[in-house]
Amino acid sequence: MEMMKFISIDESSRVPKYKQIIDSIIYNISVGNLTMDQKIPSINQFSEEFYLSRDTVEKAYNILKERDIIMSIRGKGYYINRTKLISKINILFLVNKLSSYKLRIYNSFINTIGVTSHTDLHIYHCDESLFLNLLNKYKSTYDYFVIMPHFKNENLNHISYTDEVINFLKKIPREKLIILDNIKPEIEGEIVEIFQDFEDDIYYALKEGLSKISKYEKLFLIYPESAIYPYPRRILHGFRKFCMENIIDYEIINQVYEDMILKKGDLFITIEEADLVNLVKQIREDKFVLGKDIGVISYNDTPLKELLGITVISTDFKIMGETAAKMIINKEKGKFKVPFNFIERNSI
Repeated sequence: MEMMKFISIDESSRVPKYKQIIDSIIYNISVGNLTMDQKIPSINQFSEEFYLSRDTVEKAYNILKERDIIMSIRGKGYYINRTKLISKINILFLVNKLSSYKLRIYNSFINTIGVTSHTDLHIYHCDESLFLNLLNKYKSTYDYFVIMPHFKNENLNHISYTDEVINFLKKIPREKLIILDNIKPEIEGEIVEIFQDFEDDIYYALKEGLSKISKYEKLFLIYPESAIYPYPRRILHGFRKFCMENIIDYEIINQVYEDMILKKGDLFITIEEADLVNLVKQIREDKFVLGKDIGVISYNDTPLKELLGITVISTDFKIMGETAAKMIINKEKGKFKVPFNFIERNSI
């Protein structure tokens, strides 16, 4: 098939092969080598020609189908579905902090949005002035503004928005504004909103794990009151609501202290990674058995927590990034509540 001479797969590249397939097909559409309704090789043909696994080619084709770039016709094969791909869109991605969780959202977004866009990542460190300066500087430069709104006041407490931030966001055309991770302010008009509900999320996740939680005598939430990157206080509200409704003895403390008094029957919920590490270390030093004598739940999942068997309550960061990208690609508007789950492992 003539198309094969245009496709390039670099065996020495660190870029995944399925991604190379996607990029190569999109590039050849952009330069006119592939045209509307043109038939492309079957999955088997492609895999045999380039000595690739069938799964690799199928993954690439599925992603191209999701983006409406190719289509499959039963009994006939795969065809180019559209060719207007290369009018690149420029996206400003504003993140309050550069944590592993935020990077997972960003990377998921980038992987989904593909090569048809150019995305600039900026970190504003929960600082209102820096945030406003960045928006003011780039307000006429970008086609979309993807924003994770988390700020701090003079007491280092979390606030979702300030009056100045809301006023500036109202100046951004609604079709260009995507709010991630947090609930949007009162802005007239429909925008893209992909969010966590911090109060209800922790409440319902803990409720999901109630049967395991109930075997412990006291529940502790390690909530940093004055952090450089503060956490939403709605987490506290949801935690208190859960404990009071289920008549659970609880305490909220600022951090895991050195030589903290631990007792059999304690169950801890940690938010910051440093507190999780210090707590597990002390549990081991005091000869308690994790998941039996003392329980630990961590806020937000990571591959390392999964590897170590740490129970978590966590949003799905991958879905958050993917959904934002897909709504831009499909020019959709509306709300999407990101799933938040209790994931039981060996630490409880």
